Amino acid sequence: MSKAIGIIETRGYAAALRAADMMLKMAYVDIVKQEQIGSGLVTTIIEGDIASVKEALDYGAEAAQSTGELVAVHSIAKPLIDLKGDRINEAI
Repeated sequence: MSKAIGIIETRGYAAALRAADMMLKMAYVDIVKQEQIGSGLVTTIIEGDIASVKEALDYGAEAAQSTGELVAVHSIAKPLIDLKGDRINEAI
């Protein structure tokens, strides 16, 4: 089972919260971090196997769009080990 990291960015906390809720309910993923960046931008980072992350991002993006503004969605399949754990905080 290969791991993947998924990133979804929204404008507004309500959209981020709804996206996170749907991602956790609809796929086997874990939230690594949720960061409020500024100007209303909220980034949510998830991890799981590649298929689950892709599925979660699809559901999360749809939920975020229906609630507020979806800014970006991105996934990284098989990330380097340096991107995990505390190092992921430095990359953001």
